[in-house]
Amino acid sequence: MDTKELLKKVRKIEIKTRKLSDHIFGGEYHSTFKGRGMTFSEVRPYQFGDDIRNIDWNVTARYNEPFVKVFEEERELTLMLMVDVSGSELFGTKEEFKSEIITEIAATLAFSALQNNDKTGLILFSDQIELYIPPKKGKSHVLRIIRELLEFQPKSFKTNIGEALQFLSRVMKKRAIVFMLSDFMDTGYEKPIQIAAKKHDITGVRVYDAKEVELPNLGYIMVKDAVTGELMRVNTASGQVRKEYAAYYRETVNYFESLWQKSGAGVVSCRNDESYTQKLLGYFKRR
Repeated sequence: MDTKELLKKVRKIEIKTRKLSDHIFGGEYHSTFKGRGMTFSEVRPYQFGDDIRNIDWNVTARYNEPFVKVFEEERELTLMLMVDVSGSELFGTKEEFKSEIITEIAATLAFSALQNNDKTGLILFSDQIELYIPPKKGKSHVLRIIRELLEFQPKSFKTNIGEALQFLSRVMKKRAIVFMLSDFMDTGYEKPIQIAAKKHDITGVRVYDAKEVELPNLGYIMVKDAVTGELMRVNTASGQVRKEYAAYYRETVNYFESLWQKSGAGVVSCRNDESYTQKLLGYFKRR
């Protein structure tokens, strides 16, 4: 993609998503997340009526009288966007690939954070960390994030959600608002999501295509694995093949939804021919 074409695409995304964030998401984002974080401020002597859970036992032991920790509401938030750039995102049977919908959602959230004067960071991941942009304020920073989402070429096409969550826990020491955007076709990351969800306000946004849910009956077809690049001949006329694929797909989706909800994380599922604005607005209002 040459520079002129890239700038044109960035501008197009900016116009579309900024309008959404200004008129729809700004207020909802603000009311949903603002003031949720509490940060440590100081310690002071215990007063009657203080919550005993806030007693600082180390200071209490040192001075031989009870002291409590004082917390204050965080005025500024940090939004961290975690975007899956593995091969399975390059799929779509309607107007857009899943990756294009993911870029629009990420840009809309980034402009919502910008509107509220919050910092935004970006983690692009496959089965490794492909790119990390530390959180920062400002329009030029948000536009840089959009540019990366549009033109970044990953080194790997595989997926490892656990690796991405572990990286998040390492680099983000303070509580953040985290949105992971993926199709979540991965398993085996129970511990990393539990740790991340305790520390951060994290939401998984699953973007999928209607044709992924079950295989159509088209007879013998050649298919290419978007992750491994392997070509294989599949008999989609076989009821058993279609049944096994549908069962695998449902099992993987159920794993994502149940694990994230049990861990205290949010879950949003959006088909790529549905309105992601309505899906996210509904999610914000339910919180």
